[in-house]
Amino acid sequence: MSNKGSSYYAVIFTSQQTETIEGYDEMAQTMENLAKQQPGYLGIETDRSEIGITVSYWENQQAIINWKANLDHQMAQKLGKKQWYSWYRIRICKVEREYEWQK
Repeated sequence: MSNKGSSYYAVIFTSQQTETIEGYDEMAQTMENLAKQQPGYLGIETDRSEIGITVSYWENQQAIINWKANLDHQMAQKLGKKQWYSWYRIRICKVEREYEWQK
């Protein structure tokens, strides 16, 4: 994810899954593909081990609000609460600067 020169927003989603994960991977892939089609979407990074961490990047707060209101995304949220997550936390942060190093 790189948006050098201007600020953007990161939505940090941390979660712990329940033992019921049937259908989760398919839904996660569907949501990622759907998010990529949303205006203002910039990218995603994700990892799952003891807890899951997914960071999605957005041009502005309105793009985040629009994504949260997406009907397919709302359906996935309800399924997540009902069967896939024992808990989750969402943090929305403004990224004012970034840098990276690569070998």
